[in-house]
Order: sequence, then C-alpha cells, then structure tokens
Amino acid sequence: MDIPDRPAIDIQVRTRYLDEQSAPEQNRYVFAYTIHLRNRGNTPAQLLSRHWIITDANGRVEEVRGEGVVGEQPRLRPGEGFEYTSGAVLETTMGTMTGAYQWITDDGTRFEAPIPRFTLSIPRTLH
Repeated sequence: MDIPDRPAIDIQVRTRYLDEQSAPEQNRYVFAYTIHLRNRGNTPAQLLSRHWIITDANGRVEEVRGEGVVGEQPRLRPGEGFEYTSGAVLETTMGTMTGAYQWITDDGTRFEAPIPRFTLSIPRTLH
C-alpha cells in the first residue's frame, strides 16, 4: 500500500536576550530567536511566507507578515532542515511570539505549519 504524500514541518525555537543591543532606560529590550525547520513529511516543500503575532507584557500586539524568512524561501526535501536567526524588539522585559509559516509542496498543495508560542524574556524575569 502506498503512503500518501503528507506535508509535515517540525519547528524548534531557541531564544536569547541581547543585552548589548537593549536600552532598558528607554524601554527597549532586544531578543534574538533561532528557528530550526525540518521537513518531516515525505514530499518536498518550499516556505513561501510567514505570519508572526508578537505580544509584549503590556498586551500590545504586533503582527508581522512577509515573504520567506531572512530573505530566503528555502525548499526542503524530506529529512532536510533549515536554520535561521532573526530578532524582535519589545517595550517590556518579556513577551511571546507565535504564528505560522505558509508552505507549498511540489504538486502545488499549500499548507500552514503553526509556530508554537514561545517566550522572550530577560534572564532574571522567569524563575
């Protein structure tokens, strides 16, 4: 029996606070996040666009949409991965990010890969 082509993207996130770029006296807190994408499906897929929802500790929400990530639209064959680092600036010492990546398979099937919510926080904020 043939296994149907199923798109599946695994998303792992690492974050860090960038003290040297931040200015707490101006309510400017800079964070870097590194995203590792891996195609766990059995068909190639290309990342088309992203949609981020960034929420700070005051409840201020910023939505970001755009093509690709860091200027690229990687195409991942089954088992392949892609990693990139980007950043976010908050007015508070912590916040969250979530969203989704939009993908297309070689046969034209479009699908979304949800990005699990993750926290941006200066080191001493969370215990």
